[in-house]
Amino acid sequence: MFHNDVDRDARRFDAVIVALDAVAAHTELLRPGLALLPVKGLARYHGGESAAAEILIDAVAEVGQECQIGIADQIFTAAIAARYGHIVPPGTDAQYLAPRRIAELAAEPSLAGGERAELTTLLHRLGVRTIGQFAAISPRHIASRFGNDAVCAHRRARGEPDRPPSGQPLPPNLDVEHHCEPTIERIDMAAFAGRAIAANLHDILVRAGVACTKLAIHARTEHGEEHTRVWRCSEPLTATSTADRIRWQLDGWLTSRSAKAPTAGIANIRLEPLEVVAAGELQLGLWGEVGESEERAHRALTRVQGLLGGDAVLVATPGGGRNLATRLQYTTHSDEPVAQTTLHQPWPGQMLPPLPSWIPLKQPDAHLHCEQGREIYVTGRGFLSGEPHTVAWGGESHAVVGWSGPWCVDDAWWDHAAAQRSARIQVLTRAGKALLLASTEQLWRVEGIWE
Repeated sequence: MFHNDVDRDARRFDAVIVALDAVAAHTELLRPGLALLPVKGLARYHGGESAAAEILIDAVAEVGQECQIGIADQIFTAAIAARYGHIVPPGTDAQYLAPRRIAELAAEPSLAGGERAELTTLLHRLGVRTIGQFAAISPRHIASRFGNDAVCAHRRARGEPDRPPSGQPLPPNLDVEHHCEPTIERIDMAAFAGRAIAANLHDILVRAGVACTKLAIHARTEHGEEHTRVWRCSEPLTATSTADRIRWQLDGWLTSRSAKAPTAGIANIRLEPLEVVAAGELQLGLWGEVGESEERAHRALTRVQGLLGGDAVLVATPGGGRNLATRLQYTTHSDEPVAQTTLHQPWPGQMLPPLPSWIPLKQPDAHLHCEQGREIYVTGRGFLSGEPHTVAWGGESHAVVGWSGPWCVDDAWWDHAAAQRSARIQVLTRAGKALLLASTEQLWRVEGIWE
């Protein structure tokens, strides 16, 4: 069992793409771990789709990886079929999908919008339990009662393309090229350059009134070695999702152990939009990833990083733990957060909501006194040694008008080296400010503040 790590998957999947490129043409990536390619030519050459699938499986096995192949008329059906290693006969996509659970419409994240899981949950509550039942509903009724994502899902359920051909011609001069000085030899350098070039491409697309759904990323080293990948997306790319794909691709190339690994630093990166749709097809959510305000914030933070350095902007993500410090993990802006497998574990003894509105990065020391002026500590039996009367922190003393606790936690008591006993109390000051105080080894510190 491994933690979910997209960067690791991208590094390992690069070898798979190299293997596929050796036996087939026009490989495209949906995400690290899932690729698609046209199979007609390969099947014609090798005598059938089953033989073509065996050729692909053998090619991947030669680089020490395993894979499953799915073949169907439409991309979504093929992605579902790949989960089971099925080959769907031509013209039978709808019949193949019909008996499957409605939740499978949201099973592949690279082909589902952010609202897809909510849609399938709603359909299940309404009594629509299979994809076939969903497909039987009139397209007019779907369009009048649900959003664009439901229309897309309905087309897939009926075995139709995700959307009709856009017919949108490629405007001129969309390509963006970046000359790397100095050359890129580390993934952190690639990630930083990728954010800048992705923001540049996004600005050009906005001015042209289009959004990109298929993107080629080209990289070239000082020695002339070239590396190209084509990325296909179910939703138009944002600056952030473009930067992610640049990072994944270059990370896989820079860390590759194959014969096609680069022998010099990356000197040039070029982004080439291959398919675009009208910008109006990009649904701007109120709080979603592709929301207009969200994109403005990302661009502003990227500019701050350009001025102050890549590590100057940190973003907090939820984590698991008993104390507040471990329940927030900080990562550099636009970097992939570390997978938090501990987030939803029970953590007995953790602070329950409502949580403090302010959690200091550096927890200041505090002193708790009783009415006689003596320091208050937590006894071995888990009680306070006196009644809290004042609390001093930040150079000021405040009268305590209410308190609760203590709540004691024996953390890692089975490991003598890592064991730690702590206690927490809440105090309310006369000024109306509530503090969460934590005590270890009879020393108090301010862990959080309610304001």
